[in-house]
Amino acid sequence: MTGPNSPHLDCRTPAASRLHAAPQPVDSTVVGEPKGVAVGVPIAVRPDPRRDDGRRPVAWLRIVAPPSWGVTPSARSWCTCGYERQAIGRAAVLQLVAAHGEHRTACPLLNATSEGRAAA
Repeated sequence: MTGPNSPHLDCRTPAASRLHAAPQPVDSTVVGEPKGVAVGVPIAVRPDPRRDDGRRPVAWLRIVAPPSWGVTPSARSWCTCGYERQAIGRAAVLQLVAAHGEHRTACPLLNATSEGRAAA
């Protein structure tokens, strides 16, 4: 243990008379400049791997069927054309699945491309 009057604790550091700004880097990297590329090596620009093929979801069918037979299943079918139906119970969900399939064959948004092909 040290004594009550340690010589290291009695010294006071003199306060700084003036505040100084931290030195700033002179050559900063420009945004967009390639980093870590050797001189003379071309930077390869690759095509976007996620190309848009023009397909969009139009009609959805969501079925909630819990694993327990004691719980009632439910389903919802909707389309961007405005078609929307809901069902609760096993028999009603099965009918909704069939109605969703029929709507997909009759939907004007889904069959617009096939009508154009038939007309051409």
